[in-house]
Amino acid sequence: MIRIVKADISHAETLAIIGKSTFLDAHEHSAPKKDIDTYTTKTYTTEVVINELSQPENIYHVLYYNDVIAGYSKIILNSPNKNVTSQNITKLDRIYFLKEFYGLGLSKTLFDFNVELSKKHHQAGIWLAVWVDNIRAISFYTKIGFSIVGEYNFQISKTHANPNHIMYLDY
Repeated sequence: MIRIVKADISHAETLAIIGKSTFLDAHEHSAPKKDIDTYTTKTYTTEVVINELSQPENIYHVLYYNDVIAGYSKIILNSPNKNVTSQNITKLDRIYFLKEFYGLGLSKTLFDFNVELSKKHHQAGIWLAVWVDNIRAISFYTKIGFSIVGEYNFQISKTHANPNHIMYLDY
């Protein structure tokens, strides 16, 4: 059984754990270990997630699979990007799933949920940034209709940035 709920502060610790685990799975080898450790230690904490959940522009949803949290998403409505000419677009900031839930179609289910939510808020499309070496994610996004529209350097530390594609899906 799949259930999607709006995340609240009671989910903060779990979101931090999933965020860190998922980020490490995808990016652990993308930068020096010290840089990755520093980034994940400051980014994926319960306190940071609580702060983000308290900001109304951040819309988090949790997907339960058989009553277990499998992953989550974070979108930001009306978040322009210099590589996209359309106005009123949504940023897909995160869609993270634990490895044990890969291959079940859950990412697509949560993605579709966010697209419908975005459309209900009169958004013209959705964009995201993805590391150029994250082939699994790029394949997923391309398969569901995204196109690469630009580039962005994602700052892991003061001395290291990862090149990212900016991808966009027009509704």
